[in-house]
Amino acid sequence: MSFTYDDVGATRETGFCPPGFHPLHVRTRIGEGEDVFRRAAEAVMTWEMHRAMGVGIDASADRAATDVDVTVTLAGMIKAPCRVVWTVEEYRRTGWAYGTLTGHPECGEEAFVVERTGDGTVWLSVNAFSRPAKWYSRAAGPATRGLQHAYARRCGTVLRRLSGDGT
Repeated sequence: MSFTYDDVGATRETGFCPPGFHPLHVRTRIGEGEDVFRRAAEAVMTWEMHRAMGVGIDASADRAATDVDVTVTLAGMIKAPCRVVWTVEEYRRTGWAYGTLTGHPECGEEAFVVERTGDGTVWLSVNAFSRPAKWYSRAAGPATRGLQHAYARRCGTVLRRLSGDGT
């Protein structure tokens, strides 16, 4: 399957949004400390965060890695094929991004990155750019973008719970 957009890998640059796409940036505080960071990073890299949100994940590998194919299933009906386009695993920053493939209801890219700042605070950033690719996502108009924002906020809520930080 082919990517459905040209700027593959562009979510590496926070804030970039190609012309004709809608940007998304949601940053959620997850907790504090090295242990929280490690648990959050592992949950993101192993699809645990997504599965805990109740979405179906069918991936060609147990961990996110470049060129891993992933099909996300929403509500048991909508299948969204993607491919991981980049990953990062650094001392204070871990995550990945996937891009949409033919058959996905949207067109674009989405990144999930856990970061531990200098003061020890752990954050999840969900950055994306997208536009409708199927008739039903076009018909839903702004409601689709609202659902995308809600999904990104829910990622933070679920990851906070999975990381085990009670603050």
